Amino acid sequence: MTIKINGNGLGGIDPLNRVKNNAKTQKGNAAAQTGIDRVQFSSVIAETMRAKEVSATTETARAEKLQSLKEQIADGSYSPDATKVATSLLKFLAENQVK
Repeated sequence: MTIKINGNGLGGIDPLNRVKNNAKTQKGNAAAQTGIDRVQFSSVIAETMRAKEVSATTETARAEKLQSLKEQIADGSYSPDATKVATSLLKFLAENQVK
């Protein structure tokens, strides 16, 4: 018995390509039946787009808050909460143990 091996598998049998071709044919038939072209984006792309939108919104809000603080400092109306400043300063000193 002789078996020929060529680029198409054993004796011309190539089960992987047959499965791929069958899947392509089924997809093509489904698209042809509905007559509608469809595009599906992965959920990763959708999440990335949402993250960009949230980031842009956050950046805008941050810029507005920063501008408001700058204006308050410029006209002398800014008065920070002394307790919050002291708490933050003590936390910083404790973490870094400034000597």
